[in-house]
Amino acid sequence: MPRKLQVQAKARHERKQPGPPHLVIRQSRIDSEGCYTTEPIKSGSFVVEYTGPHLTIKQADALYDKHPETYLFGLTNGKHVIDGQGVAAFINHSCDPNCEVEEVKGRVLISAIRDIAAGEELTYDYNLYDGDLDDFALCSCGAENCRGSMYSEAELKRRTRLLRRKEKEKEKQLRPTG
Repeated sequence: MPRKLQVQAKARHERKQPGPPHLVIRQSRIDSEGCYTTEPIKSGSFVVEYTGPHLTIKQADALYDKHPETYLFGLTNGKHVIDGQGVAAFINHSCDPNCEVEEVKGRVLISAIRDIAAGEELTYDYNLYDGDLDDFALCSCGAENCRGSMYSEAELKRRTRLLRRKEKEKEKQLRPTG
């Protein structure tokens, strides 16, 4: 393929967001769009910061209550989220990730936990920890060790206990009294 056509074809499949020049957004096999690296990344290296305005949970709920897709990152204080802007917002969940997240003074820093090859999609384990009981946050990462949900293992256990308790209460209400 001539160079000009290669560049045009690449431009149709990749797009740039604010962030390091070697990170691009393109279609993902995991979910919609994903963040990919065009250069190898060494294990332990800083990859990118999850950036965007810090909002209270109340502000985020007001903004995104009717939106099925958001790019919100919940901070450990439980009161604020980052409204993702830039390439890091497109990093998808995986139960077998190549990156990890560390929160330092309200900043979310993403680092490689193994060597990542050029062309590879960046992922981290979302370890979701809240949401409605009827929201299963199904996972589509395709990893061999996929747990089927983006919720953390601890949250899945907590939800199972709550659902069992809810079912027992429902059974009690349905039993005839007499």
